[in-house]
Amino acid sequence: MKKKIGIIAGGGTGGHIYPGVAIARALAKISDDYEIHFVGSPDGLETKIVPQEGFPLHLIQVPKLNYAGSQLEKLKRAAALPNAFVKCLKLLRDLKPEFVLGVGGFASGPFTLAAALMGVPTAIWEANSQPGLTNRWLSRFVKRCYVVFPEAREQLHAKDLREYGIPVRAGITQMHRQNNSVPEINRPFRILVFGGSQGARALNNCLMELVKTHDLSSLGIEITHQTGRADFEKVQATYVGHANVQALEFLSPMEDHYRWADLVICRSGASTVAEITAVGKPAIFVPLPSAADDHQRKNAEALVNQEAGILLLQSELSCDSLMKNILDLQRNSNRRAKIGQNASRLFKDHAAEKIAAELLTLKDLKPLLADREIGNTKL
Repeated sequence: MKKKIGIIAGGGTGGHIYPGVAIARALAKISDDYEIHFVGSPDGLETKIVPQEGFPLHLIQVPKLNYAGSQLEKLKRAAALPNAFVKCLKLLRDLKPEFVLGVGGFASGPFTLAAALMGVPTAIWEANSQPGLTNRWLSRFVKRCYVVFPEAREQLHAKDLREYGIPVRAGITQMHRQNNSVPEINRPFRILVFGGSQGARALNNCLMELVKTHDLSSLGIEITHQTGRADFEKVQATYVGHANVQALEFLSPMEDHYRWADLVICRSGASTVAEITAVGKPAIFVPLPSAADDHQRKNAEALVNQEAGILLLQSELSCDSLMKNILDLQRNSNRRAKIGQNASRLFKDHAAEKIAAELLTLKDLKPLLADREIGNTKL
């Protein structure tokens, strides 16, 4: 029997892709009747991650309207939007999905809107307390919005808003349900540093200086540093001759790196914060200062206020300030344990399973349009 198709639209960064993958995995466990497809952009990390996860991926070139540039460049991008929208409509006609979930990213907006206008049951997932412009606008058209923070409810316009945690990959969720502590006797203090799927230049520069100015081997410190693609070769060259430090462009499988680490140094995007609470690791958060509405700082502060993390603003980030925090935590295992335990208590489990189960009920709600037809083509 031919399987029904559900579509998850979005990508660009791991913060959009991995929650979508977690929901797709949960859908596969709930029902054998559905085949989950992804729709993304050829410029995003979905081109690497989604095929590795084993899901079909369809690519649509969507102009990046919120990027800086000249007025002429912005006009060119805006002019390309109708063509992208037509391609979204064609793909919807070809696949005839039972539902579409937008998880954020460049392809999410046009494709989810096209699906809603064609009468396909649609929903969006919003990870931040301050929803972006696209999701605020889309919320008028979709049947349901899934939010993580209660503050987001006030800015979204869907009649059906549901508040869950952030869907986290199954392997990381499993760590929350098990004891993943690793004995520290007679081995170096292990630090995992990453700046998200794109890397973080401020962290990369700080870590390179730290490695040059400190003998980490004599301090009993070992570092795994994810750099992102842009800085990988430069950082890797800097670490030559430093046996206790390794640079990686990308981290996979992520749960293995979390399990290895005694301390995490990272940004504080919503998905990263959710993973930190899931694995229950002490973390030093360095929020991206240019994040919209300063939401990364607010995410980090939510944990710091519960003694579940340490906040180090990028304006205060230096080799000395970072090393001071590292040495303080290395010497105080009780403090590390308390921070990790407090973080673990904040994790909201089963978000992926709850969202997956509810996506299968979207078709039972009243359609947005009276019929599901555009022109002479029915879905």
